Amino acid sequence: MARKAPRRTAERILATSLELFNRFGEPNVSTSVISGELRISPGNLYYHYPSKDELVNRLFDLYEHALTELLQASGDVHDVEDAWFFLHSLFELIWQYRFLYRDLNHLLSRNRHLETRFPALLAHKKEALRTVLDHLGEKNPEDALTPAETELMRDAVAASMVVLLTYWLSYEYVLQPRSAMEPENAQDALLRGAYHVMSALLPYLRPEAREHLLGLLRVYLSNP
Repeated sequence: MARKAPRRTAERILATSLELFNRFGEPNVSTSVISGELRISPGNLYYHYPSKDELVNRLFDLYEHALTELLQASGDVHDVEDAWFFLHSLFELIWQYRFLYRDLNHLLSRNRHLETRFPALLAHKKEALRTVLDHLGEKNPEDALTPAETELMRDAVAASMVVLLTYWLSYEYVLQPRSAMEPENAQDALLRGAYHVMSALLPYLRPEAREHLLGLLRVYLSNP
């Protein structure tokens, strides 16, 4: 059997940087720490990535590409089960690049690349979540809201869901600063986040979809 080729140094640097940034926070990880973890010289690291910002920007670009692909699946969300899977997938991807969210304000204040690109990602998330709402929350005949009011309400709900997606891990971190970002806590954090984002949908779903979602939430609450 042919042996797998070792990962190139540039790929190893990215993977190790992501692991360290996620665990300790980007501001707390220097390039010397990264090169020491990899057992390579600082010069070797600088050859591939001349600055820490170059590393952050490359990781952000990878996240941006993966997120853009995932958000395209919003058009395939047609029921509550689809929505649950879609939102959980969003949280899994955010968790994979969680340092961006843990240190978001810090990164935006000093990194022009992120400052100019991150708002577009939030807008794309909102657009995708509006699509999900439109698929799940078709106006009921008994709904007292006018079409214009429904439009405004769904736009507000989509924005609230984006806020939850963006700052949920920060909330988890505040509650448990010593353990929230550790890999063993991922599943619980993701489930809690998906639960709260899905809960925001409840008042705006068709009756049958609302009952289905309530059933899913009851299962979650019975298995914390």
